[in-house]
Amino acid sequence: MKKILLRLKNVGPGAIVAAAIIGPGTITTASQVGAQFGFILIWSLLFSVIATMVLQEMATRLGIVTRKDLGTAFREQFENPLLRMLTIILVVAAIGVGNAAYETGNIVGGAIGLTTLTGFPIQIWGVIIGISAGVLLWFGTYKILEKVFVVLIGLMVLCFLITAIVVKPDLSAIFEGAFIPAIPDGSIILVISLIGTTIVPYTLFLQSATVQERWKDKSGIGESRFDIVTSLIVVGIVTASIVITAAMTFPLGTIIDNPAEMAIQLEPLLGSWAKYVFSIGIFAAGVTSTMTAPLGAAYAITGVFGWDRNLKSMKFRAVWMVIILIGVIFSGLGYSPIEIIVFSQYANGLILPVIVLFLLFVMNNRRMLGENVNKLWINIAGWVVFAITVLLALLSFNIIG
Repeated sequence: MKKILLRLKNVGPGAIVAAAIIGPGTITTASQVGAQFGFILIWSLLFSVIATMVLQEMATRLGIVTRKDLGTAFREQFENPLLRMLTIILVVAAIGVGNAAYETGNIVGGAIGLTTLTGFPIQIWGVIIGISAGVLLWFGTYKILEKVFVVLIGLMVLCFLITAIVVKPDLSAIFEGAFIPAIPDGSIILVISLIGTTIVPYTLFLQSATVQERWKDKSGIGESRFDIVTSLIVVGIVTASIVITAAMTFPLGTIIDNPAEMAIQLEPLLGSWAKYVFSIGIFAAGVTSTMTAPLGAAYAITGVFGWDRNLKSMKFRAVWMVIILIGVIFSGLGYSPIEIIVFSQYANGLILPVIVLFLLFVMNNRRMLGENVNKLWINIAGWVVFAITVLLALLSFNIIG
């Protein structure tokens, strides 16, 4: 027991990944899933959490063994100049564009919380959140950011988990939704969005870089696996709790148009305080993700270009500043907040197969990883994840089915 408590105390890089995943997109998408389809789509969440564990373990092992982030590994994967250039273009396009969309959703989500509390427009709070995130990234250190993320994640877990217990859901229906996959008419976008809000491509780049701050050699691989698995179990519990409370709170088939309606989920536990606690929670989720999305983009892009990935270098800072700026601009254009957030998760889900494919190439590169290349079962799991994400993307475009 003492050993487990010591390991829990050392949870770090995984907490940053969890903070990146549990953003406004997770809260909004999970709320929509529960309100519209009840427990039916929980299987896609279970798949997402297991798939994320597999992929993040690869990124963790890469960072610790090679001392390279995923962006650098992608750049060094191909010796042919043309293939290397195509890889750079792919990562910049996928992560740059994807994170800009994700950042817009993060800023809007955080602004929703403050708008609900104060009545001031989302556009004003969007600018303030963007500037605040920039200041924290400019002056903050890795250890400070890590501690902030751990505290905020802990608060969100308490709120949503306790509420899910209080509403007394039908456990047999939850298990059925978790282990019997189904895609009801009109649900494919939400399925991909739920996967896209859990298996977040940029967190692979973030994880491969941040684990190097915590563990200095291969002896840390076991501890790092505990770190990421524990953190992702927390992600699964929080997201499932949101789906469950939404399913029990809203009539089946409800489409949430007003972000403030999502706070109704917490009323069984908090009564009239629900609105305020939910607003603070989604604000916290927005702020943490508003910092991690540009940070992940900076690690990815500086890695593929071979630039210095020091948090204080100007090129590194320039990347995350551009991502924040784009997020602030698009958050102020007046689009529906719910649509912006769900679309950003959907875009993430579409980018995912490409990043998974390249990750599998890298993790089987014996020149780079030596004996630490993927075992057979990890490769099989990785290819299954790739196949399912491609299948869902094709379904969403009505190419098949």
